Amino acid sequence: MTTPASTPGADRIVQDYDLDAPPQKVWRAISIPELRAHWLPAADLAAAEPAAVTPGRELSYRMREQAPPFTESLVTFTIAPNTTGGTRLRVVHRRMAAANDRSGTMMRAA
Repeated sequence: MTTPASTPGADRIVQDYDLDAPPQKVWRAISIPELRAHWLPAADLAAAEPAAVTPGRELSYRMREQAPPFTESLVTFTIAPNTTGGTRLRVVHRRMAAANDRSGTMMRAA
């Protein structure tokens, strides 16, 4: 595995990894809950099911911090074959609004 290249942004972090494992093996590690739990515990997820899936290529999970302000983020994993027979893994971590951050008035008392 090579050291990740990171591209910070105002609302996201992008990291690219070159892995020695083939894409099929990396896909299993990110898509099968029992395997994913070794490096991304279910307790860190806002929902057990992925937010979006393109089989064999891309997978997104919603995450939520356990402490206030309960910030949510969307983490997208994209895999593709690399030039050495392994896998290029791109991880995009995009920050979203806090779960308890409501803008505007929801209801007024009479």
